[in-house]
Amino acid sequence: MVSKSQIKLITSLQQKKYRDKTGLFVAEGPKVIAELREAGLNLHSLFSTEAVSGSSETFFSVTELELQKISFLKTANTSLALFEIPKQIAMPQQGLVLALDAVRDPGNLGTIIRLCDWFGVTQLVCSVDTADCYNPKVIQATMGSIARIQVSYCDLESYIKNSKIPVYGACMEGVNVYAHTWAANGILVMGNEANGISEGISKLLHEKITIAQFGKKQEAESLNVATATAILLSEFRRSTER
Repeated sequence: MVSKSQIKLITSLQQKKYRDKTGLFVAEGPKVIAELREAGLNLHSLFSTEAVSGSSETFFSVTELELQKISFLKTANTSLALFEIPKQIAMPQQGLVLALDAVRDPGNLGTIIRLCDWFGVTQLVCSVDTADCYNPKVIQATMGSIARIQVSYCDLESYIKNSKIPVYGACMEGVNVYAHTWAANGILVMGNEANGISEGISKLLHEKITIAQFGKKQEAESLNVATATAILLSEFRRSTER
């Protein structure tokens, strides 16, 4: 059974200020929850319509109706869990570091985190105005990949200024990615969905990279940021894994 205080806590975690205050986030579905637990994230509480074992202080058996009340999904899965937000740790700039400049859409961020996992990019650095990676929509979109990617938030401009490796930026005009040679270590900056890379960060780029457009009429204005990220990460791997 879910208590009123638990319902209040879970509901509050839709908002970033309460995730920051409590240090907790919500994950739903057995696959996502299992991957987070396997990665070593600290489980705060688990609510499930299926049989669970363990301490009664952590595991709660609930009905489908009770689960639907606390779920952030239109149709609740079989389980919902609260996890502790892991502490950020400093990591060396090795391989390709992906940097997001004000990527606001939770679905885009979640997909980008999955792409990092797929292409073996372990570090994702975000500007402070990028969507929160512990937003429930982001967590669901990652399908568990959030457990394997180090996501950090910082003053992105300062981070890039202090870096000692090449900085690439995805832009509408630049070197054709299909003819570009990547360094083994570097930072790839992806910009805001509507405005691209901000002016301050754009000035810090060592090289601007573009994805060539092949459509005959060439009427499409741009690619979705997650789609563009997939292409660029694929080209980075193709270039560096030869």
